[in-house]
Amino acid sequence: MSKEKVIVVMPAYNTAETLTETYESIPRHIVDKVILVDDVSQDETVAIARGLDMKTVVHSVNKGYGGNQKTCYLQALDEGADFIVMLHPDGQYDPKMIPQLLRPLKRRQADVVLGSRMLIKGGALKGGMPLYKYVANKLLTFLESLVLGLGLSEFHTGYRAYTRRFIETIPFLQNSNDFVFDTEIIAQAAVFNFKIAEVPIMTRYSKKTSSVNLKVGLVYGLKTVLTLGKYLLHRFGLVKCKLFIAQNI
Repeated sequence: MSKEKVIVVMPAYNTAETLTETYESIPRHIVDKVILVDDVSQDETVAIARGLDMKTVVHSVNKGYGGNQKTCYLQALDEGADFIVMLHPDGQYDPKMIPQLLRPLKRRQADVVLGSRMLIKGGALKGGMPLYKYVANKLLTFLESLVLGLGLSEFHTGYRAYTRRFIETIPFLQNSNDFVFDTEIIAQAAVFNFKIAEVPIMTRYSKKTSSVNLKVGLVYGLKTVLTLGKYLLHRFGLVKCKLFIAQNI
């Protein structure tokens, strides 16, 4: 039996200060390839990436966080990935946790694994998560759990791992190009009855990590609620939503 291929994808935007350290912390003995997709950074992100042992893809125009992920997953599928790990190159998530994210996938216990900052009691705030983000995260997670029935501790982590089957099944190309992409993909997992697992991770906020400001956060919250509305309309057969109609890549 051939070895299952693990590919780490990194959606990047202005991460020159943290990219090398993040890359060097990736446990390469279990990762077959690293792909960085740059979304028209205004710093030296691309030059640094090209000096490292990774495939570097550069957008010609800024496509947004969700748009960047679309390219990441298409590239990973094209490279033959069996498992795909999304790792932000801004230092907010510890690359050494990749084996823990992969374990439920490799054991066929889940098709989606989320690194949760809320499973360690008090860990999110101790790790520097701003109080308003912590409160918003908890409130939105409560609402999402209520609507989607998934019982997750956190819906808003950016540290995730997926099976190839999951990415090939869900219509992720129909998703938003902005931050709500992450919410939509979990809603899609619920619609298609994919099993989701969580593993505890430490929270690492610093001046170097990219951060969503209050205005962007408010828009994201509203779009999250809108996504839940679309899910309910689709679930009860009132409106067919393209977000929730299977589409093989």
